[in-house]
Amino acid sequence: MTTVVRTIHITRKARRKRVVLGPEAPKPELPGRVPRVARLMALAIKYDRLLRKGVVADLSELAHLCQVTQPRMTQIMNLLHLAPDIQEAILHLPAVERGHDPIHERSLRQITAKVAWREQRRLWARLGLPHSDQRSLQQPGRH
Repeated sequence: MTTVVRTIHITRKARRKRVVLGPEAPKPELPGRVPRVARLMALAIKYDRLLRKGVVADLSELAHLCQVTQPRMTQIMNLLHLAPDIQEAILHLPAVERGHDPIHERSLRQITAKVAWREQRRLWARLGLPHSDQRSLQQPGRH
């Protein structure tokens, strides 16, 4: 007769028992959370790709699938009107350790309304975000 000795851990989540073989895995300590505007920027890029590939027909269908209103979907997609270096800065915003996000989508609406990237960069610099690399935002060869 062979005897197998194994450690098991039983977790309980939402009234369901789940057996996990092996010792309890340590929960990773995350340094913070991704700012909401960075998640929205990433979603706008993903949604644009879906629209270009023809996976969804238009913004109305996309809004319906995402369970948001069409105007809200437009606000999210307007983030794509930002200069590429501003989009990159948004995607690389530092994690929020605690408290409120340093920037919100609402504060970017006046920037997305500007057509000239130079004007967008000027307004972005006015936000005075810590940890943003202002040198990369002032590239002379851009619009």
